[in-house]
Amino acid sequence: MPEGSETMPPDAHGKVPHDKVQHVRVQEPDHREIELKLLTDPATLARLVDAPVIARNASSRGVVRRLEATYYDTPDAAIARQGASFRVRRSGRQHIQTLKLAPQTNVLQRQELEAPVSDMAPQPDALPLTDLGPPFEALHAADLVAIFTTKIRRHTRTIPFGGAVIEIAFDEGELIAGERTAPVCEIEMELKSGEAGALYELALSLMEQGSFRIGVQSKAERGYALALGGHPRAGKAPSAGIEAADTSDEVIARTLAACQRHVAANLVAAQHGQDPEGVHQLRVALRRLRTAISMFGREIPASAFQPLMAGARTLASALGPARNWDVFLTGTIGEIENVKLPGVEFAGIRTAAAPLRDHGYETARAALVDTECTRFLLGLGKMIERRSWRNDIGIEALAVLTQPGRDFAERTLARLHRKAMKQGRHLRRLQPEARHELRLTLKKLRYVCEFFLPLFDQEATARKYLKKMATLQDILGADNDATTTQALLREIEASTASPQAHRAIGAITGWQARDRIEVAKALGHSWQLFADAKPFWH
Repeated sequence: MPEGSETMPPDAHGKVPHDKVQHVRVQEPDHREIELKLLTDPATLARLVDAPVIARNASSRGVVRRLEATYYDTPDAAIARQGASFRVRRSGRQHIQTLKLAPQTNVLQRQELEAPVSDMAPQPDALPLTDLGPPFEALHAADLVAIFTTKIRRHTRTIPFGGAVIEIAFDEGELIAGERTAPVCEIEMELKSGEAGALYELALSLMEQGSFRIGVQSKAERGYALALGGHPRAGKAPSAGIEAADTSDEVIARTLAACQRHVAANLVAAQHGQDPEGVHQLRVALRRLRTAISMFGREIPASAFQPLMAGARTLASALGPARNWDVFLTGTIGEIENVKLPGVEFAGIRTAAAPLRDHGYETARAALVDTECTRFLLGLGKMIERRSWRNDIGIEALAVLTQPGRDFAERTLARLHRKAMKQGRHLRRLQPEARHELRLTLKKLRYVCEFFLPLFDQEATARKYLKKMATLQDILGADNDATTTQALLREIEASTASPQAHRAIGAITGWQARDRIEVAKALGHSWQLFADAKPFWH
């Protein structure tokens, strides 16, 4: 996840937004847990315990344990604010204390420190915390209070699969925070040896026996949400972490992994629907992913890219109506409402639009829990871990993978820049559809610039280039929003006979017509500034 140093109150996950987590460095000895979580229902969980792919490979019926854990934190949730969790778990007569830290560059991987303790009371002094920095280095038992508990029945089996050894745990139980409880019904697949791609392959095999979806929240995150209330927050795009010495192969891996983290960071917020940024950031993540796939697929024509492009496009399309109604209700109406036009009230149009927005979110939620969404997310993870773009390609494409990442970046940036210059020629005379195509090209160019910026040392030049491009995008975006708004207004017009709502429709239409005149005036100047900007990759 993106790095930062600011701390702020935790969200419903019990952690700060991804771009505000302060990451810590763990000194040995430590353990890296690599785990994929799947959420399902009790009937499916019982069926999957003996799924054929497990029964064929498991050496025994496994072990069943009763696990009880208490999660501790400071009264001001200092541990949660770092995206971490601190628990003491009892299994039989054993008590294990565990500190899990925030994921950083891999959605499957968390660093953890463990130590046996005598009972359920926290003993942070038993862990090597001195090198972790605040708040961990000064953590003492007296600082901690119980936040929530878990009671889980766990059936564990170990199987060799796909060149790896995987411990698969079938968990059923509950989270408890005071009077509040929440059910737990999930499968945790932990990699014991081998490559992480095997986790995704095993999950894809299990899909033949029952439905489930990927769990992006840990039990700790769900427990904090239960205890502290609130709603899940959206997360902005993390840095890809590309380095100057990376080959094209490494650039592909890092970029796609960053896109995967961006998608994962917003799945829960988008499904919850309380924060419009959830759907917005998930759509941005999917656009960035599609841009990356298109960019890499142009020179590395691997068949593995094709189903991922289709899956990302389908999911983004399902999120579109919810996002359009969010923009209309929180942005478009609010801007005009603030002007206080005489004789125009917006309560009626808000009332008429509310069920249409609700329907948009119903469509979005259905898509996010659909089997095809799970298949797409698992396929993305498998491709990243297995580096499947290396398969089914010719010698020329293989040679590209060994080239310096900067060479690949320069070709891609130059091509997209030329395309934008060609599309923007005679800009003020372009029809709305052509202006929209230019806007999409500029979006792709901006994402690619953000991906590849670490490969170039022209930071000042790059910032000027991106600023001028962003200004042009904003102007073109305002023009496109007016087109989208007209389609939404037609839906509202057909759904209500309210005179108040129809007057508001007329006011919005007239206001945006005025806006388009202003946009046309600003467009030529903004385009020329961008056209004159110096490309930073030369």
